Amino acid sequence: MVNYQGLPEMNSIGSEEFDEGWWSSVLADEEAHREEMRTIGVGEPQQSTFEVDWDLAMAAFQQDEILKLVVHGFNRGGVLVQTDGIQGFVPVSHLVEIQPGLAEEERRDILSEYIGRELELKIIECEPKQERVVLSERAALAGGGCRKGIFMTLCVDAITTGTVTNITDFGAFVDLGGVEGLIHVSELSWGRVQHPSELLSIGDTVDVLVLAINEETGRIALSLKRLSSNPWDSISARYRPGDVVAATITTSMRYGVFARLDEGVEGLIHISTISIPKNEKDASRLLKPGMRVQVRILHIDRERRRLGLGLAQIE
Repeated sequence: MVNYQGLPEMNSIGSEEFDEGWWSSVLADEEAHREEMRTIGVGEPQQSTFEVDWDLAMAAFQQDEILKLVVHGFNRGGVLVQTDGIQGFVPVSHLVEIQPGLAEEERRDILSEYIGRELELKIIECEPKQERVVLSERAALAGGGCRKGIFMTLCVDAITTGTVTNITDFGAFVDLGGVEGLIHVSELSWGRVQHPSELLSIGDTVDVLVLAINEETGRIALSLKRLSSNPWDSISARYRPGDVVAATITTSMRYGVFARLDEGVEGLIHISTISIPKNEKDASRLLKPGMRVQVRILHIDRERRRLGLGLAQIE
């Protein structure tokens, strides 16, 4: 379901700003990740003699067809599949029976059992210039022909609902009903995010804002944080230096710890403001991620989005 009402005030970025340069930047980590997945590993045959029929592959991609391909190899990132005229790669995250969090050896054993199996798949990326075809078993579950309808329904600045299908270092993928969009890690929260798994889990149902759509490549950029106003815009109106407020420790560093206020803004408790017992050498042993504390606001720099905090009390 797409909703166009009730959008909060935000520093919106127009769709014209999301050109290919933006796509290249926001998805650079994704490309590196997939390149790593395509590194030849156990069970993967050489592919130099196979000729892909790019007209056939592109037609299947554009028409959102469900294809039947046979698994003929695998590496640690997924399985290699082929049929007459089409050969491609199915990432682990797009295989229905693979559960997240498996140990490397266990995942390899399961992938090896895919050899010889016929899978129903959809092409989700088809790039002849890069000689790349990426397919998905999860996308095929939605049925054939739905891709065009989704792209016709979605528009930039729309709010829609999806299911988290995969979490990586660079963001979270969300199934919008047969087409996946990406919430880049920078679009998850107004505060710092060490890893997307801090905020989302596979299977979560989430409302997201559509930032950009590229039907040609099948890419949709999404945002979670833009569904709420930027807390930095009003922080000076809510807080003053000297205020004591609740916060949650997020990260320990050698020079102090970061703590997140309930609004999502994160600030630094510098090591110089933390009283460490004589028998302790490291503040991280006292203040661990997830711990609730009371902090005193020392200074606010809204323009540079910096917040200085002092430790008032450990709850």
